[in-house]
Amino acid sequence: MKYAVLLGSVCLSMAALPVAAAQAGAQATRAPFGRTADGRNVEIVTLTNSHGVEARVISYGASLQALRVPDRNGKLDDIVLGYDNLQGYLDRRQYFGATVGRYANRIARGRFTLDGKHYQLTLNDGPDSLHGGTKGLDMQVWKVTAVKTIGSAASVTLQYTSADGDQGYPGKVNLTATYKLSEDNQLTITYSATTDAPTIVNLSNHTYWNLGGEGSGTVMDERLTIPGAAITPVDANLIPNGDIVPVAGTPYDFRVAKPIGKDIRDGRSQQLLFGHGYDMNWVISRKPVAEARVVARVEDPQSGRVLTLWSAQPGLQFYSGNFLDGTTVGKANHIYRQGDAFVLEPQLFPDTPNHPDFGSARLLPGQTYRNIIVYRFGVDGGRAPASPK
Repeated sequence: MKYAVLLGSVCLSMAALPVAAAQAGAQATRAPFGRTADGRNVEIVTLTNSHGVEARVISYGASLQALRVPDRNGKLDDIVLGYDNLQGYLDRRQYFGATVGRYANRIARGRFTLDGKHYQLTLNDGPDSLHGGTKGLDMQVWKVTAVKTIGSAASVTLQYTSADGDQGYPGKVNLTATYKLSEDNQLTITYSATTDAPTIVNLSNHTYWNLGGEGSGTVMDERLTIPGAAITPVDANLIPNGDIVPVAGTPYDFRVAKPIGKDIRDGRSQQLLFGHGYDMNWVISRKPVAEARVVARVEDPQSGRVLTLWSAQPGLQFYSGNFLDGTTVGKANHIYRQGDAFVLEPQLFPDTPNHPDFGSARLLPGQTYRNIIVYRFGVDGGRAPASPK
């Protein structure tokens, strides 16, 4: 299938014409997206399929900047929060669509021990380290190494090398992120990492979703299913206390679909008070599994859009947009307020390096870390999605 890699203003005009792109089938186009204060160029790559679905990925943070998918009437809307230009991402760190790591989620006091040696990470969440520290992968300019179509899918691959000692982590780590959009409205993110010395790695994606369209208001009526039967409860700093607690009879039981907001105001829940809403890890399994399986499903009753999330990771962090405080002006001058989006992050359990019972985040030379995240989009009333390809 024919594809094009276009530069400059020509690509920008192509990216603005999703209908024309749909007529041509899968396409991947490339254009400038701005420049950092220290002069590094940031690119944007637009992936489209023949249904008009469009994913836009920027090299700043290897981030999903936009995703346009149809509702039950065929109307396309952008369903991820973010900014229209690079400056928004530079001015305020909110992880919109970002690749997070080296260690996604929190590490208590930013400390861990590996092979008897103690490491101190940079601290950026009170006394703890969150999503890689003060300058995690979400704040780096990744290199676009491939923009192409393979069969009926369009993809972009980005690469970043994190130096030994970066944010306190040991080992030089080579990382890649590949976004692929297929004809069956499936967006797949494949993260991989290798190292030259023993280290820890846990990568995930931090897209803020609103299936009604970014800027459309609250997601509290969107119906969520999480098959996990337990959570890892946290303390006041949102650090796991080491327990694994069943969700049965609690506000965290999403094994049967229910509106996100149904139990979010249950004041009997200390966990909801700590997180100002949902901000915790669901136990899908006790370790990574061989094949991806459904770890979440979200249905929007208004638009009819359905998101099914597949992953082989053991944990799923669900965050209900609790700290969107009405001071963020995003795309099209939309103000983002509390509960205007949700985040679903397939990953290892938070603070795993300090909880041996949680498993291992260890990566050794000669090994390859992978996290494959699959988002399948459809509408209500359609067939259940097949296994990801």
